[in-house]
Amino acid sequence: MVKIRLTRMGRRNRPFFRLVVVDSQKRRDGAYIDSLGFYDPIRDPGIMSVDVDKAVSWIMKGAQPTETARSILARFGVMKKVHELKYVKESGEKAE
Repeated sequence: MVKIRLTRMGRRNRPFFRLVVVDSQKRRDGAYIDSLGFYDPIRDPGIMSVDVDKAVSWIMKGAQPTETARSILARFGVMKKVHELKYVKESGEKAE
């Protein structure tokens, strides 16, 4: 199964995370398939960046985000776009 999850980078006591697409059998910091963005929790407001188009594409292909990754993706509107693509198109309604 393909997952979207965080991989830890940075030095000791200064974590920095990448949002990556990876096979669920791989280690946390192992090789990944694609990088979708990053998350820096050390900065005061917490800096995040996500490639929305790539993320939507991977979720539509069946990648399952972890809880933390899902909350980050939801902040950027990725989960809303996926919902619109999956369910609004099928029912024939127009998205607003």
